[in-house]
Amino acid sequence: MTCAGVDVAKGHLDLAIRFGSEEVETHHFENSSEGIAQLEELLCESDPERIVLEATGGYERPVSAALGAVGLPVAVVNPRQVRDFARATGRLAKTDEIDARVLALFGERIQPEIRPAPSKDQEVFSGLVARRRQLQKMKTAEQNRLGTTTSDAVRADIEEHLSFLEKRLAETERQIEMAVENSPLWREEKDLLCSVPGVGQKTAHVLMAELPELGEANRQEIAKLAGVAPLNCDSGQRRGRRSTWGGRASVRKALYMAALSATRCNRKIRAFYDRLVDRGKAKKTALVACMRKLLVIINTMMKNGTQWNPEYQASSA
Repeated sequence: MTCAGVDVAKGHLDLAIRFGSEEVETHHFENSSEGIAQLEELLCESDPERIVLEATGGYERPVSAALGAVGLPVAVVNPRQVRDFARATGRLAKTDEIDARVLALFGERIQPEIRPAPSKDQEVFSGLVARRRQLQKMKTAEQNRLGTTTSDAVRADIEEHLSFLEKRLAETERQIEMAVENSPLWREEKDLLCSVPGVGQKTAHVLMAELPELGEANRQEIAKLAGVAPLNCDSGQRRGRRSTWGGRASVRKALYMAALSATRCNRKIRAFYDRLVDRGKAKKTALVACMRKLLVIINTMMKNGTQWNPEYQASSA
């Protein structure tokens, strides 16, 4: 099996290719259009079964998109998983070349799932949804500062900045809505998601942008991706408490708000929440269970292309 690992930094790319044994070939490229083209050409010649990159805050996206566009098998993985793998194999040193070698070995041994690169429209839409979240955080931070400042000059400056952020938020929201309206597929997905009591337009946008696996993954996989799957913590005769962690933080936050709303306005989710609380479950635990139930139902709806039906039982597929 031939596997490749690409360590992506702001200024350069390090490539390691494993040829089914301890034989490893390494290369170094500039992180530029020319460098990515050179990387692409070499990988097309090598024809690896899997190319592994870490999610590095967005730097990996142009590389993964370029490689995916020519049909190369790209897997973008969580850096924490790769670092834990490196420690487990005794590789404690860390350089860009070593990281590329570890990524190639990770691809050979773990064989992470290959997913198609998102389309250009999906990238733009995801970027707009992420930008809205960033602007909202800045607005909240400025509002908090406004409430504590005692300086008139600082207050005036913060108020001016808040006015600017409000305009940018409104414009970003307009661009998101326009992107959805211009796509028949996204319009249908938004209408389907918003048919669920508790799921508003902003939650629908987050799920569409940052959980594209909805309707394609099974219930266990989609729960893990969102970080709401209960994970065991057992050892010997000890049976620890199940807990949830990991997953996509922005999706989990959106689901939390949707589940909180659904416990008030959604009959099915409210009844489920009440049953759990009546059995002695902590309210927070019951709410996380509602997040998972809501997600599984939405996943089934997306898979079948059907709108919300409170009597419908979600498939276990």
